[in-house]
Amino acid sequence: VQLQASGGGSVPAGGSLGLSCRASGIIFNHSTMKWYRQAPGKERELVATITSGGRATYANSVKARFTISRDNFQNTAFLQMNSLKSEDTAVYYCKAEQQTFPPSHYWGQGTLVTVSS
Repeated sequence: VQLQASGGGSVPAGGSLGLSCRASGIIFNHSTMKWYRQAPGKERELVATITSGGRATYANSVKARFTISRDNFQNTAFLQMNSLKSEDTAVYYCKAEQQTFPPSHYWGQGTLVTVSS
């Protein structure tokens, strides 16, 4: 199983970035995909979730700015981040929650997003 996250980088405040998380070795279309982030000195927090059926939910801090999506043919989840703020600076991680019994959870490696004010 591998979750390959990519797309991080440095942007000025107000800019945009798009993250990708390509999965292999899992039943992608039966997996809920999540994006988390962890800022320096803080706990990891859930940013966005998209179910296998495409239902998306967001943390209040990113609503209306971030969009999570998925492409089941490419086995890839995306996080489009707009109107970035300095407080969005963090390492972003993707997670797959495969809907098997028992459920299986997998993490990708992090990708760093730095927003300069």
